[in-house]
Amino acid sequence: MDIGTLPLSPLIALIAGVLILIVPRLLNYIVAIYLIIVGLLGLFPQLAG
Repeated sequence: MDIGTLPLSPLIALIAGVLILIVPRLLNYIVAIYLIIVGLLGLFPQLAG
């Protein structure tokens, strides 16, 4: 399976989940970054490509 064909959201969710399990204090930062990215993509859809 080629990494280019994988959907991006599930891959990010998997990595974030593993990081939260390893370092629970990362949860605040991961959630904040996620919300900022989703907000920016909602306001500026042309950034998504």
